[in-house]
Amino acid sequence: MADYHQTGNVATLHNLGSVSASVLERQLESFAERRKITLILPSLYSELEAPALDAIVEALAGARYINHIVIGLDRADEAQFRHARRFFARLPQQHSILWNDGPRLGTIHRRLADAGLAAGEPGKGRNVWYCIGYTLACQDSDVVALHDCDITTYSRDMLTRLVYPVANPAFSYQFAKGYYPRIADGRLNGRVTRLLVTPVLKALQKTCGQSDYLDYLQAFRYPLAGEFAMRTSILPNMRIPSDWGLEIGVLSEVARNLSRHAVCQVDIADSYDHKHQPLSEADASAGLSRMSTDICKALFRKLATEGAVFSHETFRTIKATYYRIALDMIEMYYNDAMMNGLRVDRHTEEQAVELFAANLVEAGHTFIENPMETPFIPNWSRVQSADPDVLREIREAVLADNA
Repeated sequence: MADYHQTGNVATLHNLGSVSASVLERQLESFAERRKITLILPSLYSELEAPALDAIVEALAGARYINHIVIGLDRADEAQFRHARRFFARLPQQHSILWNDGPRLGTIHRRLADAGLAAGEPGKGRNVWYCIGYTLACQDSDVVALHDCDITTYSRDMLTRLVYPVANPAFSYQFAKGYYPRIADGRLNGRVTRLLVTPVLKALQKTCGQSDYLDYLQAFRYPLAGEFAMRTSILPNMRIPSDWGLEIGVLSEVARNLSRHAVCQVDIADSYDHKHQPLSEADASAGLSRMSTDICKALFRKLATEGAVFSHETFRTIKATYYRIALDMIEMYYNDAMMNGLRVDRHTEEQAVELFAANLVEAGHTFIENPMETPFIPNWSRVQSADPDVLREIREAVLADNA
């Protein structure tokens, strides 16, 4: 059963089971008559071949409150793009596919790259960035939601609850972050949140001192959730990270641009599961190893902008503090899991903590040696200022590809 605890830093909207999702959906349909809602789906072509996305599309077909679905398609050749058009054709809502590897969007990307305005390597961040640009170009949206395409426990109720706080005109929220327990198949999942983010935030607070930013991040029950909704009006000034620190980067941008009273988190599911990334101990450029490094660098960069001073000695202290807190938290999670009949492998949990601790120090060294490194893609306000025609050309390219 959910509780109604509030931390006071970020509003938490719980699911206390007293109102059904169908009631919220009917209200949302009414709100959507005045506040048009767009859903962004960043997708790899390979996800079209997995059962999760097929079930997601079937569920979305009944979401009458969605005005426009924008699908960012990565790693697709021409034949695969045509298959994607057939795959999504069952959606009754207006929908557009951004063929990111196609010649039209490729030409625009090269032009932006030549001007120093484009995203770096292909990935979710760059995909989302172009989807945001296209959404702004369409000028048919008041609220934008985003979620991943590999959710195996998907229900339309998740999207309904995610969008509701931002679409409801009686609420003042401009950004809503989804949260849920990472429980599936009798296991306690969510290793990066449990074993890296939570203890490292505590370690940073102990080492660097009190910080409103760290208090803000610690208020989120699942800061790495890939599900969020926001008012379209804040998108032009949002900088999107291109690396694996996307979720932390977005929360940092929200903290920079919005009052705490405009931000909330919302309980969107009783359980959640998706495609699991390998720990990737042997390859620091992949899996959870790469993710942990990018997340740490994102945290260090943000704290540095607030005046925190880091040195190699600081990072060694942070590592030692993190390691002790993480080991203590393994004990807490293990006991919690046992009392609820869930499985936790303490050996693999400690292996993950050891890897994350090493990556934390490596991320710190990288930060010190290359302080000018920034994974953020320029926001669309800057891009439009430098290239006033680019949004129109993106929209025309997408329309031509989908014609």
